[in-house]
This record gives sequence, C-alpha cells and structure tokens, in this order.
Amino acid sequence: MRPCLHLHVTCGAPLTSIVRVKRAAVIFGVIVCCCIAGVVGLSVYFVSSNRPPKEAKLIRTFHAHRAKFERLREMLQADAQVVRLADWGVVTTNSVVPRIPPEGNFPVSRYSEYMDLLKQVGGYVAYRGEGQNANPSVLLWASGFAGNTRHVGLSWMDQAPTNQITSLDGYQAASKFGDRHVVFRHLDSNWYLWTDL
Repeated sequence: MRPCLHLHVTCGAPLTSIVRVKRAAVIFGVIVCCCIAGVVGLSVYFVSSNRPPKEAKLIRTFHAHRAKFERLREMLQADAQVVRLADWGVVTTNSVVPRIPPEGNFPVSRYSEYMDLLKQVGGYVAYRGEGQNANPSVLLWASGFAGNTRHVGLSWMDQAPTNQITSLDGYQAASKFGDRHVVFRHLDSNWYLWTDL
C-alpha cells in the first residue's frame, strides 16, 4: 500500500472497513435507543391508562352532562328489550349476539342516538337489568382483561344500595380470593357512581 497525503493514514481497504464498522455501530445504537424509548413510552401509557379516573372528574362529567345521562336513563327504561349496547352492537332479550343496526331488529336511528349520547358523556357501554326501572347504567371506565377487568360506572338506582362508600378514590376491595364486590357512591337523587376495583 502506498502512503496518503494525510499523516499516519494508509489508503485502501482498512480505512473503509473502519468507517463501515463505525456507521453500523452508530445505526445499531440509534435503533437500540429508539426501542428503549418506545418501551418506556408504552409502559408509561399503559400504567397511566390503568388508573381509574378520579372521583372529582367523574362528578364534574356527571354535572356537565346531566341532561344527557337523564336521556340515556329514559331511553334505557323505555327500551325494555335492550340488555346492553356499545359501538360493537346491541344485545337484546331476543338475541344474545351483539348486532350493529341495521343488522338485527333494533332501529338504526335509536342506536345512533345511543352512540351519540355515549360519546358525549365519555361512556363505553349502556345497559340495563330486567324490570321497569332496571337500574340503567353507563360504563365510564374499564381496565384489564377477561375475568380480571376493573370497572367504574354510573347508575340510576330505583332503590338505594346498601353497599355504599364515601369515596371511590383509593377504594380497593380487600379480598384474599381475588373476587370483587360492587360498591356505590351517592351522587344526586337516584344517581350513583359504582366500582368493582
């Protein structure tokens, strides 16, 4: 090999190999840093989304959208065939399979009104039990998977529940078996927040 004009550098293949190795190391380092940042970002997102909303926020939401919650209650009380409904469809007493209208026999306009109201109040699912009043409810938050899902919702109760607590904040049922029990926090008239945390 012949010497180059620069001091102590030899032209040819060895210099090109060193540059390639350095470039590969830099690219590898950037990829590793991006992966670490992605994992940290996803972890922060999942940890923060696993926390239930604060009671004060739920109360503000209720008062800000009271008329819409009342409308959902009226509709659920009137639609005795509804079991539950969400953006994934309607379950009725005639069909346990969720169907998005016009599929099934639930009116498209009524389903659309439910979906609009749920979106406006920040709800995910509207549902009711059996009977005339049937304690119509709106699911406001859920986290978990399958049998390990935790919930927070709002219900209109025909009769005051006996399992009431003073605040949802910080509540966690103490059970050594992992089973959860629903508890209620009174809001106004027949309206109650509930959770099974």
